Amino acid sequence: MTVLTRNNVVLSGVVGAPPMVFAHGFGCDQTMWRFVAPAFEASHRVVLFDHVGAGGSDLTAYDPERYASLVGYADDVVQLLEELDLGPVVFVGHSVSGMIGALAAARRPELFDRLVLVGPSPRYVDDAGYRGGFSAVEIDELLETMDDNYLGWSAFIAPVIMGNADRPELGDELTNSFCRTDPAIAKRFARTTFLSDNRADLASVRTPALVLQCREDVIAPPEVGQYVHDHLAGSELVLLDAVGHCPNLSAPNQVIGAITDYLAHADARS
Repeated sequence: MTVLTRNNVVLSGVVGAPPMVFAHGFGCDQTMWRFVAPAFEASHRVVLFDHVGAGGSDLTAYDPERYASLVGYADDVVQLLEELDLGPVVFVGHSVSGMIGALAAARRPELFDRLVLVGPSPRYVDDAGYRGGFSAVEIDELLETMDDNYLGWSAFIAPVIMGNADRPELGDELTNSFCRTDPAIAKRFARTTFLSDNRADLASVRTPALVLQCREDVIAPPEVGQYVHDHLAGSELVLLDAVGHCPNLSAPNQVIGAITDYLAHADARS
């Protein structure tokens, strides 16, 4: 089994052009980028992949010990970039993949040119002087409900995560994505995600970054986006006029525009 097979890697765009890698969030797969990634195929070598346990990845590669920490997923990203050997990449990570990309960039900075973090959160649980969006009790209840009734939990939580109550088809899509994921793996990934605390790791990241934050997001509220920006050296923060945690689905044109502007200014500065 190769790394590319393990992570169901799909390549498109211009061969030899600057590489751009898109990483999906919890309960999702690479199809969540279908409204965003094609906009960059004329100017970049576009890479899509599934984290192990999601989408078309090789489920036999799933190791509960390896993936009990986001470091295991970050190691996968490093292996994937080494195997592709495309040069330093623009890594676009949604939600938990923002932190996965940040961890990978801290470990192997030469593999990364830029980071684009869409709705990132270094910690989901509130702490002294820090608002993560959830109390410890709320996270415990969320995980307990997931353990008791994963399908019911998915149907309830997906529309909440998506926001945009006036567009129920978006919540339905996220629900269906959750339901396609192996429940046992999804439950473990949820614990790995929602109990993570990577605040201290932000100081180790030296890759320039763009933080994209929705103006309303119950999973990663605006204070979290500001925190990530404040603690990532050389980062820029853009507040999207969007609601929910998945602007790659609900507001793709805003995401495309913000990334395009950021990369254009980065090229101008260089």
